Amino acid sequence: MELNVFNTPFKKKKPFEPVNGNKVGMYVCGVTVYDMCHIGHARSLMVFDIISRYLRRKGYDLTYVRNFTDIDDKIIARANALGTSYREIADRYIDEFKTDMEILKVRPADIEPKATDHIGDIIEMVRILEDKGYAYKADDGSVYFSVSKFKGYGSLSGRRIEEMVAGARVNIEEMKRDPLDFALWKRSKEGEPWWDSPWSQGRPGWHIECSAMSTRFLGHTLDIHGGGRDLIFPHHENETAQSEGAYGVPFVRHWIHNGFVTVGGEKMSKSLGNFMTIRELVKDVHPEVLRLLVLSNHYRSPIDFSRDAMNTSRHALVRFYEMVDRVNTATAAGGESRLEGHVGTFLEAVDESMADDFNTARAVASLHELTTEVNRALDNDPRISAGDRAQLLKAVDEIAEIFGILTEEPGGFLESMKRGGVKEMGLSGQEIQALIDERNRARKAKDFKRSDEIRDALRAKGIQLKDTPEGTLWEKIS
Repeated sequence: MELNVFNTPFKKKKPFEPVNGNKVGMYVCGVTVYDMCHIGHARSLMVFDIISRYLRRKGYDLTYVRNFTDIDDKIIARANALGTSYREIADRYIDEFKTDMEILKVRPADIEPKATDHIGDIIEMVRILEDKGYAYKADDGSVYFSVSKFKGYGSLSGRRIEEMVAGARVNIEEMKRDPLDFALWKRSKEGEPWWDSPWSQGRPGWHIECSAMSTRFLGHTLDIHGGGRDLIFPHHENETAQSEGAYGVPFVRHWIHNGFVTVGGEKMSKSLGNFMTIRELVKDVHPEVLRLLVLSNHYRSPIDFSRDAMNTSRHALVRFYEMVDRVNTATAAGGESRLEGHVGTFLEAVDESMADDFNTARAVASLHELTTEVNRALDNDPRISAGDRAQLLKAVDEIAEIFGILTEEPGGFLESMKRGGVKEMGLSGQEIQALIDERNRARKAKDFKRSDEIRDALRAKGIQLKDTPEGTLWEKIS
């Protein structure tokens, strides 16, 4: 099945055509390591984790590169504020990043370069741009890219030069010739980290590091370059200009950008009190709930990390795990398959959805449909054939491998979700069970008034009861 991907500069889906057949090089802009990662980072990192998993599952020979920006004004400012070195700050938050990724079940990239390990590559690229007339040295020893020399500037973002000039701001400390020019090499101020170069003792600009590292590992033309929509301009626009200026070939074949993140319908901001780090969020929200929330929205669409959205995601995830638990614990039976056709339809639907611009939202909808069919079949007959069980568990393995959900043992997961709900409500599991037992005795005695009172009291506490042939079950509700 042909893979079609929305390509940012063309504003439409196009067939995915790598430079070298089955080999794929993907570069995704990583984090600037001066603080803990937040949920905006989480969305982008999970999106490209899922894309990388899918490409590998489809048989592509993928090399995935995701960088660390480990020298930057913010890193230096944080180090100065804490009276330590930029290196200590960068190393600390690289370690914190890796912990966050383990929590979110985001796999490491194949190559995770740090900017400071590639100063030589950066200097060489700046030298090439200077030799070709795209870069110039300012009086203070900094080096800038001359935007007016690159005729295709604005093609990625769709912006016109006149509009960009009108909105440009110039730092009074900068010595560039034109407001749109951007720094390739920045002369270091007194007390700042620096490296020797032909122009000055300084450090790289932000944009050049990604161009130098991506082409160092993946060649002059990348198959995929990704990141959040906020990076399209100026970061990715500038990367394109300097890379194509240096090497004279197209920089990227497929630009992929994920949509924006809001919290409760508003842009995330510390001043609004809705800023959330990954570590803060997972104290109360299971990581797979976050993954399912991301999966349930197309990667190009905006996504709102609201409490209601997370509750909806949690309920859906519990439903999926309950289905898997039923399959695992159902009594074995002989006879013909009742579910093989549904499983086959589901796997085909997932493949079609992912081949259509990685449409995870549609794939999740197919998982809901499969869950409904499995539950309906087991409601009619709680037994399951060995073939059906094997087919369903194989499909669950496929979901876990590509999407990173349904990776835990169902019984343990469902119990942990109950414990989490109990903790939030201030009730113990024993207290809940005691009330359920009392309700069952009341129902048996036909004391329906008392039975209803207990049910309503639990519901007011956020607990939904479900009467099944196996007994009364409960779950936390929003």
